[in-house]
Amino acid sequence: MRIAIASDHAGFPMKEALKDRLSRAGHEVADFGAHSTERSDYPDFAKLAAAAVEEGRADRGVLVCGSGIGMCIAANRFPHVRAAVLHDEYDAEMSRRHNDANVACFGARSIDENETGRLLDIFLNAPFDGGRHEGRVMKLCRLP
Repeated sequence: MRIAIASDHAGFPMKEALKDRLSRAGHEVADFGAHSTERSDYPDFAKLAAAAVEEGRADRGVLVCGSGIGMCIAANRFPHVRAAVLHDEYDAEMSRRHNDANVACFGARSIDENETGRLLDIFLNAPFDGGRHEGRVMKLCRLP
């Protein structure tokens, strides 16, 4: 799978760990920054990774900031991006099964690295259920 990954300064260490985990699992990972813990602005990096998903250059995205919320808000500005902040197994699975989420967002200050990796595995492997959810997801792409 082609995965776009990005973070701000707060999420940088976790992004690096997730990037390594994804590469070891055989995924093609494109890193859109940040490239250090030096202060940076999450919208700049979220925009680059979300654009890669929007344009089909990546199948999924992974974004990490302090809370996960800022990155999620920034990514969801793209019409065909469905980003979700993941806190637990339920979020990871249902964001895929019911919402066809294509970007996973994590808060580096609220969840540990091992748990994030586990939730990311669930997110990447869960299918979209389609059916009654398909029409709803299509409506998301057409919201003003």
